[in-house]
Amino acid sequence: MGALLYGAPAPGLIEVPPGAVQLSPLVPGSTDIASLADASADSAMVLAPPGTLERDFVLAHALRALKPGAPMVVFAPKDKGGSRLRKALEGFGCTVAEDARKHHRFCSVARPAAPRGLEAAIGAGSPRIVPSLGLWSQPGVFSWDRPDPGSLRLLEVLPALHGAGADLGCGIGLLARAILASPKVKALTCADIDGRAVACAEHNLDDPRAKVVWADLRRPLEGLGDLDFVVMNPPFHDGGAEDKALGVAFIAAAARMLGKRGVCWLVANRHLPYEAAAASAFETVTVRGDGGGYKIFEARK
Repeated sequence: MGALLYGAPAPGLIEVPPGAVQLSPLVPGSTDIASLADASADSAMVLAPPGTLERDFVLAHALRALKPGAPMVVFAPKDKGGSRLRKALEGFGCTVAEDARKHHRFCSVARPAAPRGLEAAIGAGSPRIVPSLGLWSQPGVFSWDRPDPGSLRLLEVLPALHGAGADLGCGIGLLARAILASPKVKALTCADIDGRAVACAEHNLDDPRAKVVWADLRRPLEGLGDLDFVVMNPPFHDGGAEDKALGVAFIAAAARMLGKRGVCWLVANRHLPYEAAAASAFETVTVRGDGGGYKIFEARK
């Protein structure tokens, strides 16, 4: 295997070799980094995640997959973990050459003959049942170790649904499990951009009515239309930066998927300007909850 790439660096940030194998779980269709064979890759570039458990899991797998002596460049924004990369890599036994440019820290290493601590880092970042959730989850997934308060607010007012529907941005399946508690739900498509969340949701949604899809919902999702309902707690961060357009794209996707008289249930942080987007895509928009920093909307075609 040639070069590995984890993450989607901004254009011009680093030169990516042609044919590099994409490993990021946030790029649908990517190769799972845990599936790589030991000592099989010639080089690696890693846009390191900011979370410690997630970062060390990725670095450990990348070092495991590299041939001894193979080069690896690890980089991250200075204010999102870049300043901690050197220490993390030295903890694995790497000798680090470090430089800073374009608001990022770059660390260059050669894979040691015997890296330290790989097994522990991989174990700490691997998917597992989280007791506080009672569900499969993994570090790096949205709200991986506790129920998201927005989703809990939505569940307080969400009625029993019926027919065929979708959970957009399903995460590990917290909302979907509640939706499927209604025997009148015939089918539920759950979609998320995070491949790790999708894998966990497949564990958590042991129901023949559920289908889990790895997809970027900013692009059309084929095969979904004339739905009776859509439920969503849309993301509003992209690459760590707030992006209000994400929620707007989710609202537009829901409107395309729903049939006549279809209903969309949406929860969002109060400061996000989604009411206007919903009003332009739906015939009626009703606030069904407003508290704890969240608003819940029922939007009907």
